[in-house]
Amino acid sequence: MLVIHTADIHIGVENYSRPDPESRTSSRLQDFLTSFDELVDYAIDEKADLVLVCGDAYKSRNPTQTHQREFVKRISRLAQKGIQVFLVAGNHDSPNVPGPATTLDIFSTLEIENVHVASELKTEVIKTPNGNIQIISLPWIRKGDFMSLSEYNQLSNENLNKAIEEKLIAGLNKEIENLDSSLPSILASHVSVDLAKTSSEKSMTLGKDYILPTKSLANSNLDYVALGHVHRHQVLNDDPPVVYSGSLERIDFGEEKDSKGFCAITISTSTDNRNRIESYKFVEVNARRFKTISIVIEDTDKYPNDKILSEIEKHEIKDAIVQVIVDVHASRYREVSEKIIREKLSKAHFIAAVRKNVISESKNRLGKELHESVPPMEALEAFLKERDIDGGKMRLLLEKGQTLMFENPPKQP
Repeated sequence: MLVIHTADIHIGVENYSRPDPESRTSSRLQDFLTSFDELVDYAIDEKADLVLVCGDAYKSRNPTQTHQREFVKRISRLAQKGIQVFLVAGNHDSPNVPGPATTLDIFSTLEIENVHVASELKTEVIKTPNGNIQIISLPWIRKGDFMSLSEYNQLSNENLNKAIEEKLIAGLNKEIENLDSSLPSILASHVSVDLAKTSSEKSMTLGKDYILPTKSLANSNLDYVALGHVHRHQVLNDDPPVVYSGSLERIDFGEEKDSKGFCAITISTSTDNRNRIESYKFVEVNARRFKTISIVIEDTDKYPNDKILSEIEKHEIKDAIVQVIVDVHASRYREVSEKIIREKLSKAHFIAAVRKNVISESKNRLGKELHESVPPMEALEAFLKERDIDGGKMRLLLEKGQTLMFENPPKQP
């Protein structure tokens, strides 16, 4: 049985975009749809049995008609080929308050064949061309669902998160206990997990989120744990695999170095509940590239713009979303031409920024080692001497400096 695992498709993200003349939509919408098409084509070509979409189909809880049309078009392609599609509601799919429908509920309402929607913690047996598989769904749980209950509405944010975590773990354990051991089983969830890393390489410490321990998901009665919510692909546990598929397309420069794609898992339908995972691989898609080019202009650089252009030449910028960051001393700021830089970047898909950062004077240029512990007046005197200020003027500036520092003493750390 071939299972495709993806999440965080985020149709509707249109930052760093320009008009697409053919579709009359934004170029970034086309990027996200093209990456999604790669997954759909792969699933059809490889005759997948099941496609898991673990939350955040859209960027917005209120997607436009165009966004809905394009998502449904691709889900329908899969369903019409007899591929089972399992959609888990994510935080971007769910309204902030209880009651209103999620962005995915339309599939259940229309009873579209081969498409299943999970908006609550439950277990469902899915019939595929190569056998049955049971899926426990753990969608994004809205805090509002808890805060509306009297036993939770007076809790602090920290205690509320803890109460949600405990309730979800208890509910999850109950579902796992009731699994049929003769069938392969998957947990499909949109959730924050404690061991996950964001694209900026920091641990997931989202203060407003509840965060489940990885060990609470890595239950030996499960064959695979498919996660969404974190955009960086990663495997948090090996047996069973606990996996964030990551997003299909880069959202911003924080994901510049991330590989983008989806997971393809072959699962045995044997009644033997040991080692059902026969193969696992991450399939990369041709996501839009992001490129940051950083350049430092030194005092010894005679022609700053030539150095910048030469540095740009070293990078493949064609069809990429590019930002150029130039660090330059204030005395040479005007020598850096943004116009020349932008002309050099003409082959880029989109120029996100050309930023000139003014850097402070190097401390070693002042003729002595200066750091935070050096008294301010001593640092000022060294600064004035380095600039060959004559004696009379220096005394006057030092007196003025002493007065200012007396009236506005630096804050102690």
